[in-house]
Amino acid sequence: MATATSPSSLIGWRFWQNFLPIPPLSQLQLGDRAPDFCLTRVQNQQPQRLSQYWGDRPVVLAFTRIFTERHYCPLCFPHLVALQTAYPLIQAAGAELLLVTSTDLSQSQIVVEELGLTMPFLADPYCQVFQQYHTGQALGAPLPAQFVLDRYGRIRFWHRFSFLQPNAEPNRLLYALSSLPLKENI
Repeated sequence: MATATSPSSLIGWRFWQNFLPIPPLSQLQLGDRAPDFCLTRVQNQQPQRLSQYWGDRPVVLAFTRIFTERHYCPLCFPHLVALQTAYPLIQAAGAELLLVTSTDLSQSQIVVEELGLTMPFLADPYCQVFQQYHTGQALGAPLPAQFVLDRYGRIRFWHRFSFLQPNAEPNRLLYALSSLPLKENI
C-alpha cells in the first residue's frame, strides 16, 4: 500500500476524485459574500477560519494546484514562489494572504518547509473548499484560482484558471487590493 509520501501516491484516491475535468464555474459573483470555511493551518496545525478576518482586513485567497509534496503543477509552482515573494507587499497593503492546497497535512508540511512558505498555508485534502469556490478540476487535482475579498468578506476580484492565464500574478492581486474603496457600505 502506498503511503502519502511515496512516489506512487500521485495516483491515489485524491487523483481519481479529481480526475474528470470540471471547468471553473462562475456561480460566485463580484460583490457576493465569500463562502466561509475552516481549514487546518499547516504551520501550527491550528484551525483557521476565513471569517476571522471579516471586519478587520482584506484577504487574498489563493487556491494552488499541488499534486503531492514532490509533484508540483508546472504552471503553479512559479506562482507559489511569486506569492511568497509578494507576501510582505500584500501585508504592507493591510491584507492577509491565505494559500489553500489540496495536499494532506503531512504533504503540506513538506511543501511549507521545502519552499520556506511564511503565509498561512491551509490544507484542504478533501477539496471541499475548492468545490465551494467552484475552482474546477482536471487530471487529478483541483484547478487554481485567486480571489480578493474586501474587509467584509465580499468578493471584489476573482481569477479562475485558463490555459492562457493560469494564475493572477501578484501585481494583479496587489492592484485589486489597491482598488478597494477606503470606506465601504456593508
